[in-house]
Amino acid sequence: MEDYNKIIESLGVRFIKAKNLVLQQPFTVRNYYDVGNNLILLHKGSIFFGTEEQMVEEGELLFIPGGRSTKVTYGPSGGGKSITNDDLITNREKFFKSNNDLDLIGDAEESHSYVSFEAKVFDSVNFFASLDLPAFLISNNSKLANLVIKVVEENMQELPGKERLINLYTEQIVVEIVRHILRNRMFVEQLATNSTYFKDPRLIDLFNYIKENIGGDLSNKVLSNVANVSEDYVGQYFKMLTGINPQDYIEYQRMERAVFLLRTTKKSIREIGKEVGYKDTAYFCRRFKMMFGIPAGKMRRRESAMNI
Repeated sequence: MEDYNKIIESLGVRFIKAKNLVLQQPFTVRNYYDVGNNLILLHKGSIFFGTEEQMVEEGELLFIPGGRSTKVTYGPSGGGKSITNDDLITNREKFFKSNNDLDLIGDAEESHSYVSFEAKVFDSVNFFASLDLPAFLISNNSKLANLVIKVVEENMQELPGKERLINLYTEQIVVEIVRHILRNRMFVEQLATNSTYFKDPRLIDLFNYIKENIGGDLSNKVLSNVANVSEDYVGQYFKMLTGINPQDYIEYQRMERAVFLLRTTKKSIREIGKEVGYKDTAYFCRRFKMMFGIPAGKMRRRESAMNI
């Protein structure tokens, strides 16, 4: 239990967005994907997910970890058109209408609320992605459902203390999800493995160095000096503790930073590519599309599309 407490205490949680949405037409996203973690509370209607089209009942929650591609159907199974995540980002207003009426939360037909957030170990490692979790269902958890509604309600109003309450509720959401995983003995082996992050300060030094120098030289030679291990061993050492080789981890961190800059700044794609360590803009764009399935320019438009 001590290791799990350390995991929770180490998590840096950042609220991204929250909405109450009303379905405009049934559809299936074949490869739904987001950098942030998404917790969806179904109020009315139906949602199906995964290759086996598991059904989400009204009042249940669907958790989709960040960085995980998932098939999701909104509305009756088999009804409506099948689209890609790219199509959803480009034409979101055709499929969802944003509800801004507090009285309609939970009452509108074919509606759901969602909260999107980051949860990172030492503000560096995407926690749920590191567990390699599939999307999963959370049932009979009124506390978690109420937290989602509280975040959505706060986000819809301009009240004193809004941001502070949203951050508090979002942190509670993360704790409740971890408790659900432990209570139901889900992915416990992966959780135990992740506790290794707290047993070797050299790994923490590497995480911090990569974060602070994301646009610089992060070769294995540089990393070996940070961790005080040999250049030949640093890759094996990093993978042994995290399950991923350091260069793959670095690329994911660079792309996550690029997404953040695309969403929050007006910097050009060329500037962003250079800032996260890519001198060749064309190569950066190819790698970005390969990782996220959409061009960098469309990822930038995603933010405005999400504010319908």
